[in-house]
Amino acid sequence: MSGEAAAGLRRDAVGLREVLFQSVTAMAPAAAVAASIPAGAAFAGGSLPLAVLIALVACLFTASCVAELARELPAAGSVATYAAQGLHPAVGFLVGWGYVFVEALVPPLLLLQLGFTAAGTLHDEWASYPADLWWPWALAGAAVIAVAGYLGVQASARFGTVLGVFEIAVFLVFAGWLIIRAGSHNTFSVFGTSHTADGYGGVSGVFAGCVYTVLAFAGFEAAAPLAEETRDPRRTMHRAVLGAALGIGLFYVVTTYAMTVYFGPGRFASFGAAGEASWQGVARASFGLFWVLVFLAVVNSTIANANACANVSTRTAFALARIRVLPRVLATLHPRYRSPVAGIAVQTAVAVGAVLGLGFGYDPVTAFLLLATVIVTVVIGVYIVVNLACAGYFLRRGRPSLKPVRHLLLPLLGIVAFVPALLTAAGLPVFDFVTKLTAPVSYAGPVVGVWMAAGVVVLLVLVRRHPERIAETARVHLEDDAPDVVAAQNGARPR
Repeated sequence: MSGEAAAGLRRDAVGLREVLFQSVTAMAPAAAVAASIPAGAAFAGGSLPLAVLIALVACLFTASCVAELARELPAAGSVATYAAQGLHPAVGFLVGWGYVFVEALVPPLLLLQLGFTAAGTLHDEWASYPADLWWPWALAGAAVIAVAGYLGVQASARFGTVLGVFEIAVFLVFAGWLIIRAGSHNTFSVFGTSHTADGYGGVSGVFAGCVYTVLAFAGFEAAAPLAEETRDPRRTMHRAVLGAALGIGLFYVVTTYAMTVYFGPGRFASFGAAGEASWQGVARASFGLFWVLVFLAVVNSTIANANACANVSTRTAFALARIRVLPRVLATLHPRYRSPVAGIAVQTAVAVGAVLGLGFGYDPVTAFLLLATVIVTVVIGVYIVVNLACAGYFLRRGRPSLKPVRHLLLPLLGIVAFVPALLTAAGLPVFDFVTKLTAPVSYAGPVVGVWMAAGVVVLLVLVRRHPERIAETARVHLEDDAPDVVAAQNGARPR
């Protein structure tokens, strides 16, 4: 490999704060509160806070598994390395193949949301602004993310930290005002089953709302691919993954509770992502110019999420390229910033191509839904495999490493929690609340199938011609790097 690729990513570049917010911003807390979680209100109604609380507990099962593996296997390959070590290198390759694909699609997904959110809001305020002039905002966002990534992990991670703090602060302050304004209407009954939507009474409504809410937690594992650039990665990765899942989960519970008691549990089934019965609608109607901060927080959240997931896709691609199961050029690093510049260039090209191609081919909202379905389907599938990998890894290590509750029971519960979410995301009508997908969103399944089938073909070719490369998916490079290489990256003379 070239000197740039061989030297590796910059060591000890970021700490707990930055990698914590890498996962936090990948979960897009403001956008999730304003757009994703309200989808569950149609089923859970005013009991949505209970559904969010249950979803938090369910996601902590898988977050615990990811955290355990991240501590044991600090690698840029993250989920691919976990699956390779816990199950089989061939499974690790396929997990990495799928994960790189969908993480590369997250930035265009968020840039589409940035575009239609900004254009729609400006059109509502000034009718002279064309509602369909969304693409300049998306392209501007792509440029910002590309520059942040090019400048290295310190720049992109610190940029994400600032954005993450802003969006969380805005929604927590707003939630506090809502709770105060609710006054005597504050009630813990929203953590029961008495306020579910018509037709989804009791536990069934809460379960349906929970399934849709689980999807808002996707991204908690995004710290893991930064392991090779993080100080004390074993300890830091474990704390970052669990801390992000727990912290943002509680943030979801608090903000959902606040809006539910303010808006009214009895009519919360009508609450959604747009219009008067939405976060921005309530802010606009009741809190004057505060709605501008809510709007900016959502826009901020799209950029922060895209930035975090660009880090994930480029680092995972780098990890697979350096062992030559992806094109070698993706392992090329900038000589100064140690950023995967080739991966960033490809990521930017994919983002711009997907945004303009799908956005104009359909419309930005339809393109958003299509990409979201592809992404969530694969990511949840990856979570299920990682749960299995956690059990497999610690079973192989045996006692005293194996802890039955942490390494066997929690992975099983994580799988049970995510299977309904996977079926829902794929539009498979196993439950009566699942909506069957229609074209073009229904194309998501064939798209995923074709990509994974291509991965199987590549895998078979590699197994036949270069089996050692597939075996390398289980390698933890951080443990193998020579001290001289690390010292040289940090500006010291080799010993």
